[in-house]
Amino acid sequence: MAETAAALMNEPAWRGRLFLDGWTTTGHDFRVVDKATGSELSTLSQATADDVARAARSARRTQPEWAQMPYEERAAIFRRAGALVEQHADELAAWIMRETGAIRPKADTELKMAAGILHASAAMVTEPQGLLLPSNPGRLSMGRRVPHGVVGVIAPFNFPLILAIRAVSPALATGNTVVLKPDPQTAVAGGVLIARVFEDAGLPAGALHVLPGGADVGEALCTDPNVAMVAFTGATSTGRRVGELCGRHLKKVSLELGGKNSLVILDDADLDLAASNAAFGAWLHQGQICMASGRILVHEAIAPQLTERLVTKADHLPVGDPMTGTVALGPLISERQIQRVDQIVRDSVASGATLRAGGTHEFLFYRPTVLTGVRPGMRAFDEEIFGPVAAITTFGSDDEAVALANQTEYGLSAAVISGSVSRALAVGNRLNTGLLHINDHTVHDEPHVPFGGRGASGNGGRVGGPANWEEFTAWQWVTIKDVPPRYPF
Repeated sequence: MAETAAALMNEPAWRGRLFLDGWTTTGHDFRVVDKATGSELSTLSQATADDVARAARSARRTQPEWAQMPYEERAAIFRRAGALVEQHADELAAWIMRETGAIRPKADTELKMAAGILHASAAMVTEPQGLLLPSNPGRLSMGRRVPHGVVGVIAPFNFPLILAIRAVSPALATGNTVVLKPDPQTAVAGGVLIARVFEDAGLPAGALHVLPGGADVGEALCTDPNVAMVAFTGATSTGRRVGELCGRHLKKVSLELGGKNSLVILDDADLDLAASNAAFGAWLHQGQICMASGRILVHEAIAPQLTERLVTKADHLPVGDPMTGTVALGPLISERQIQRVDQIVRDSVASGATLRAGGTHEFLFYRPTVLTGVRPGMRAFDEEIFGPVAAITTFGSDDEAVALANQTEYGLSAAVISGSVSRALAVGNRLNTGLLHINDHTVHDEPHVPFGGRGASGNGGRVGGPANWEEFTAWQWVTIKDVPPRYPF
């Protein structure tokens, strides 16, 4: 990979290193692996809890200076960063494809979103940052937004660039400094890439640190006294631990967690369009998306026809190395994830579900899979699979569809497809979900929208658009009097 690296990534500069007050080494290297072939792309340094302490101290020292930089200069940094992502799209897409197993359209989506988030962050710098409040004569009363200080960001492997930069960028834009822990499985796409973009864009040294590491590094972020807030995206089980640690240390925490999202297809839906949405929602990026359509709830009157369409799609979608040709699905992230997906499918079939397509794998490539007869109590109905499995459950009425969709601890995304928008919206309005899409699938995000879930999908926080000011700053009440008053004491 080194010999083909273009100027932006400049692999020799960061190979075997991490980004802590510049590119440095800890002496504990780990391999950056092409998920489709298993070959080594590069190496990086593995961070430790001591590195977190050092980075957090540096970020805290840097934060006041960064927050006081003239807003035009800060906005220009984000504009340059966004332009760099756009200008180097082909180079960056190759890293995302190889390290995450993504097909090119998925990599392009990450880059487009990342550039959009950076440009939106540039605009944030010029937005109003408070309110003028009512007060008595002779006194000015304001509520203003102030940065927390140092924000720790813990990002996952599935959409590593988007799910890191959507917290890193607005946290910086609101005057915070950042310590980012990308998942070691995707530490280039979710960490090095971001460091290089901001480095070339002119972000001051010490404002961003990138520390790929394991659970010890994440726990250090949650407990370090110099880190004021943690933004976590990942599995619900880990999110519970992050929330517990941050609560114990009285830190603000934003938790964007898993989902078991329902795509409800009513009996008046266009079958071809519904099947297209179901396939895309269930199989995009091998189903490794928190918003994936994990339940396909279909009216019993049209379930056989819809199933046949999905089976046909599953049998014909090409699976393979995204770098070698046109494929629809690439590899899953790891052997561990392959085994988990396969076991869920096997357990569900043993419990009475029917395997209609897929259910096989070679190396990290799992075939798009269709399960029918999925019922509550089966793993394919209850658990977030994070694999390319379309789990079909039938219902007989709109009320039953709502009950099935709400039969989960999660509450991230939902979608309803119908020939009648009013009927679809009536069903959608009864679903316990943070995101709702009418006549579409469940997998959507945009830089300017408030994104987040309910229940086991998150703690009610939102990132994106107007929500960023709420997440990454705190209210401060300020009063100003021309002359101090005289009090009776």
